[in-house]
Amino acid sequence: MKARIKVMLKNGVLDPQGKAIEGALGTLGFPNVASVRQGKYFEVDIAESDPAKARAAIDEMSKKLLANTVIENYAIELDEK
Repeated sequence: MKARIKVMLKNGVLDPQGKAIEGALGTLGFPNVASVRQGKYFEVDIAESDPAKARAAIDEMSKKLLANTVIENYAIELDEK
């Protein structure tokens, strides 16, 4: 089973990398970009056939390693095929 995990900074947390990207896009000729927030994306293949168990394991992985839950939110998407 494949899981996709999207990790983003929580609203209200400063995003200096996003600001730098926003500025660079303006310099590169994209003046209409109002704001940029950057994040992380993970794909994890897990050898688990039960979707509930797979989601629980991925949730635990996200809390313990993939996301800093103090300043980041994460969303999990499972591909059960």
